[in-house]
Amino acid sequence: MSAAWEVVIGLEIHTQLATNSKIFSGASTAYGAEPNTQACLVDLGYPGVLPVLNEEVVRMACKFGLAVNATVAPRSVFARKNYFYPDLPKGYQISQYELPIVEHGELLITDEEGAEKRIGITRAHLEEDAGKSIHEGLDRHSGIDLNRAGTPLLEIVSEPDLRSAKEAVAYMRKVHAIVRYLEISDGNMQEGSFRCDANVSVRPRGQDEFGTRTEIKNLNSFRFVERAINFEIERQIDVLEDGGEVVQETRLYDSGRDETRSMRSKEEANDYRYFPDPDLLPVEISADYIEQVRETLPELPDDKRRRFIDEYGIKADDADQLTMNRIAADFFEAVVAATEASPQVAANWVTGDLLGALKKDGLGIEASRVSAAELAGLINRIHDHTISGKIAKEVFEAMWSGEGDADTVIESRGLKQITDTGAIEEIVDKVIAANPSQVAEYRAGKDKLIGFFVGQVMKETGGKANPGQVNAILRTRLGSS
Repeated sequence: MSAAWEVVIGLEIHTQLATNSKIFSGASTAYGAEPNTQACLVDLGYPGVLPVLNEEVVRMACKFGLAVNATVAPRSVFARKNYFYPDLPKGYQISQYELPIVEHGELLITDEEGAEKRIGITRAHLEEDAGKSIHEGLDRHSGIDLNRAGTPLLEIVSEPDLRSAKEAVAYMRKVHAIVRYLEISDGNMQEGSFRCDANVSVRPRGQDEFGTRTEIKNLNSFRFVERAINFEIERQIDVLEDGGEVVQETRLYDSGRDETRSMRSKEEANDYRYFPDPDLLPVEISADYIEQVRETLPELPDDKRRRFIDEYGIKADDADQLTMNRIAADFFEAVVAATEASPQVAANWVTGDLLGALKKDGLGIEASRVSAAELAGLINRIHDHTISGKIAKEVFEAMWSGEGDADTVIESRGLKQITDTGAIEEIVDKVIAANPSQVAEYRAGKDKLIGFFVGQVMKETGGKANPGQVNAILRTRLGSS
């Protein structure tokens, strides 16, 4: 991107709240049902039916507001947002407009220079989801699945404080972590539980006035968010540098072609003809209720990160990685509690070998084939010198493949570390005798050759000799004439 331009980005994140029933009806929100089997008359707006607010969505919205240091409104109002979509049978969506339930929050991200940056949250409001139009596999027709109609959403709207695609992803990841820590959403992006619209504009660097923005709709992966924003930035700059004008519009990201393309002109708020929903009373929340909700808040990612660094002494990068996922953080702490090794060793194994294996197999940590107790058992065998760190890698792979816990694998594969001094001395003497020229060079001052001798001994023992003992014995033997 040219240094002459500055990017301005704001995100609208739609997170599905983890209720068993919909926001205004008792219909199920379970994922994967046959099309049009989970939409009741209330969701479809049939004559004579009345929506009834699900109190659980209010509690969840309050939890989020408190977690991001926002104001939870003592009074909020539902409105009708009027527009036509084929998958919106009522002809309107029940949402919040002028009086949302959450306003004026913030969270911290790490920017591209490694500094902390505050990102404002304008509002978070409750609304119902629409249905879904299906275009694939229907032979030039479109199908309508209304199962999602009435599904409870919390729409989280940021301030235009983001200045790059990477910052946008960092912010989105932080929000994702928070809603999962709070257990108000499963955050499953593949199932549509967590998605976002990105508002992107560019302006000459130093200009205060915002440029014309475009909205990229329904991005459902962190990778797509970054790629879509970067494409849109370059597209807008190209338009402006060619003397054109950016058109305010809604665009769709095509991941196959890695490009955005125009969908429709961008509506303004007055296009939706918002008005208070006549069937729903205002939501009034007492100070006592807010305090009750506050007492249920868990330790949040930023607090947990600070504690991991202070209490366990692990590296900041590891703390970042571990605390972005509540389950990973709990897994790490379970490993630490069950091993005598340092917490940093536990962090190395969780962030390295374990997360690497999970990524390779496309699994979440909740589906790990090695439990926290089993990983701690492996680390303990390194700590007590039963096996070396190198052999431990082989043991972990065997454990991951289902061969049993560390002790079972070590026993069945005969991987116990050789710690018998006499046995190691015999092998060291054999290696020294077999390499007279290297011995002479070492004794002449070429100290780096110690690595060669260690390697030869480890080769002779199949990697089972204790490296510390090998090193010490070699230096003693090689130091004598």
